[in-house]
Amino acid sequence: SSLPQAQPQRASNGRKQTQRGRSDAFRRSIPLAAPPFLAVVGRGATAMAMSKPQQGDPAGFLDLVGPDLSACVFARLQDPADLARAATVSRPWRRFVEGNGFLKKVCVRKFPELAVLTAAVEVRRSPAPDPGPVDANAAAQAEHRIYSHLYGALVAAGPPADCILHCVGASSTDNFPDETIDNTLEPQDRVNNRFSYWSSAGQDDPNVPETLTYRLASDICVVDEIRIQPFKAFFQIGHPIYSSKMVRFRMGHCKLPRPSESFITDDDDNQAVIADENYIWTYTSPEFLMLQENKLQTFKLPRPALCIGGVVKIELLGRVQKQATDDRYYICVCHAQVVGRSLSPVFMVDINDSAGYSILKHLPEAKNLSVEEVMQDSASDSQEWKDALASYRETSHLATALMNVLHEGAAHPAQDQQGDAPHFPHGAALLQEIQAMQGDANLMQQLQVDAQLLYLLQDGVLQLQDDEDGLQAMDEDDDADGGGVSDNDPFA
Repeated sequence: SSLPQAQPQRASNGRKQTQRGRSDAFRRSIPLAAPPFLAVVGRGATAMAMSKPQQGDPAGFLDLVGPDLSACVFARLQDPADLARAATVSRPWRRFVEGNGFLKKVCVRKFPELAVLTAAVEVRRSPAPDPGPVDANAAAQAEHRIYSHLYGALVAAGPPADCILHCVGASSTDNFPDETIDNTLEPQDRVNNRFSYWSSAGQDDPNVPETLTYRLASDICVVDEIRIQPFKAFFQIGHPIYSSKMVRFRMGHCKLPRPSESFITDDDDNQAVIADENYIWTYTSPEFLMLQENKLQTFKLPRPALCIGGVVKIELLGRVQKQATDDRYYICVCHAQVVGRSLSPVFMVDINDSAGYSILKHLPEAKNLSVEEVMQDSASDSQEWKDALASYRETSHLATALMNVLHEGAAHPAQDQQGDAPHFPHGAALLQEIQAMQGDANLMQQLQVDAQLLYLLQDGVLQLQDDEDGLQAMDEDDDADGGGVSDNDPFA
C-alpha cells in the first residue's frame, strides 16, 4: 500500500536533483571575475547591463539575450525618457536604440498624430558639406536626436496661449457678413455697442450639426483645451442662449493652397473652402457636453493633442434653442479659443502630399532668433534654412506684416509728396517691446493681430495716426471732424 506513495516522492527528488544540477552548471558557466548586474533604467523599467570583466571579453547584455528578445524588452518601455537614458548606457546600447527607432515608436504611441510623418530631417543654418553616400547609421542617429528634442518640446511646461490665427469658415451663416465667424475672435460679446457673435442658419431639425473652422498660428501646435462661449441674445424676449447639445473637435491640414482659405468675403466661397473633402483630419476628440450657459466653457482634451497642419474644426452637435420669431433652431457662438503652444519655428512641417504624409524639420538654431533674423534671410544661410523660414513667415504673415509696418514703413503705400515713407513715432519703442516679448521667436503667441486691419493698412485704406492715446487706425477718407469708421463698414 505504501508503494504508490513512494514513487512520486522519488520522482520529485529526481527532478530536484536535475534542476540543482542545471543551476550549478549555469553558475559554473559565469566568469568569476564578472561583477554583478546593474540596474540602469528607472521609472519602473529595469534593464540589466554587464560591465567588461578584468579578464576575457564575455558577451554583454544584448549579446547574451539576443537581438529579438532585447527588442521585446526595449519595446515595453513606455516613457521616451527611459529610452533616452538607455541610449546613454553604452555605445552598443545607443546603436541598438537608434538603429531600431524605438524613440520614434514610443512618441507615436503617446501622440498618434505623429504617424503621418514619413521622415525627419535636421535643417542647419550654415550650408552643410557634401554628405557623400547615404549613411544609415547617421540617419538613425539624426532621427533619434530629432524625436528626443521633439518629445522634450511636447511635454515642456510653457505658458498657454490662444493659437487661432484667423477664421477659415463656418458651415452656415444666418446673416453674412454681419453674423460671420470672424466675430468669434472678439473676446467680448459686444463691440462698439453692437452684439458680436456668429449665428448659424435656422433649421427645423434640431439634430443638424454646424462647424467652425480655424487656422492656427503654426503648422505644428500642441493643443491642451478649447474654449467656447455660447451667445445669449439679450435683445430677444427671455434672453435665450443658443448653445449646442454636444461639441467635438478635429485637427489636421487643408489640401488647398493657403491663400484660398483666408479672408472669405462671400458666403458661397466660404462653403467651398470648408468642404470636408478639402481636409485630412489626424485627430478627433471625444464628444463633450455643452452647457446652455452664457460663459466661456473649457473643454479639456483627454491628452494634449498635436495639430499637424494647423487647422482646427469645432463641430457643434445638436441644437437646443428655438427662435420665437420663426420657430427654428439656431446655434450661436460669441467667442472661441484654441489654447495651446506653437512649436515653430524650431519645428516645422513640410506637407506636400495629398495623402497627408509629412516631413518633420528640426531647426535647433531657430530657438533664439531675433525679429530681424526671422524677417530677413542672410546670404550665408543654407537654402534649406531659407525655405523653412519662408514657410514660417507665410504661416505668420500677419506678424510679418505688422513688423513691416512698424519697422520699415515701406509696407504702407501712402507716402508724402516727397515720396518718403510715413513715420510712426512709437514704432521703434513698440518694436523693442515686441522683441522683448518674443523670447523664442513665437510671434503669434504674443501678438493677437486683426488680419483685416493689416490688409487695409497695406492697401492704403487705413493709416496709423499718432495721438495721446497711442497708435490708432483711422479712415483716410474721413475728415478731421468725422473721424472713425463708418457704421456701415463691414470691418467696423
